[in-house]
Amino acid sequence: MQGIINIKKFFIFSLIFVLVRVLLEISIALAADVSAKPAATATIDIAKLMRPGYLKDMVDGNDDAPVTIIEYASITCSHCADFYQHVLSEIREKYIRSGKVRFIFREFAYDPRATAGFMLSRCAPENRYFPLIQVLFEKQAEWAFVPDARLPLSRLARLAGFTDQAFDACLKDQTLLDNLNSVVQRGRDEFGITSTPTFFINGKKYEGMLSIEQMSSIIEHLL
Repeated sequence: MQGIINIKKFFIFSLIFVLVRVLLEISIALAADVSAKPAATATIDIAKLMRPGYLKDMVDGNDDAPVTIIEYASITCSHCADFYQHVLSEIREKYIRSGKVRFIFREFAYDPRATAGFMLSRCAPENRYFPLIQVLFEKQAEWAFVPDARLPLSRLARLAGFTDQAFDACLKDQTLLDNLNSVVQRGRDEFGITSTPTFFINGKKYEGMLSIEQMSSIIEHLL
């Protein structure tokens, strides 16, 4: 009987050991995947990507930077918010401010609330565009996923200097609305964008969230 108990214990401990080892290997694989240079899903001619569109590109960085990152994002996309708040901030510190990277942000609004957020950002003075985008991402849960977005959006707009009249006028600007929709349509038709975030780094297309390690790996390879 004692022998049977010991055998059972042996198999139990062996199973535990195997499970721990498997979990450890999975963790290592996941960690490697986060830091590894991701594979591009397509290559787009950089001249085509940089051709002027319906709206002026919003740019952070030097025009002569050796690496150009174009992000298509939605202001209601949680992965976009995560990238903007946690990854882009490091990219700015490490590469944009040193002149190595030029970052271009393009609006890809796939729902009415995202469109409203982008319209307000475009109506703000140009030097407040990126700060307002930052606030909209930071406060995303307060306006993007609530029953009525108008009141929280108006409160955030006031931080950027909007009056109630300016807020209403902006959201009624049909030309701006048409131009934002055209940016989305061009992204779909010419560049095959189907989800956000989508990045183009010196013409190479990367779909989905990228970690700071993955971004750095791609950038360093191009410097």
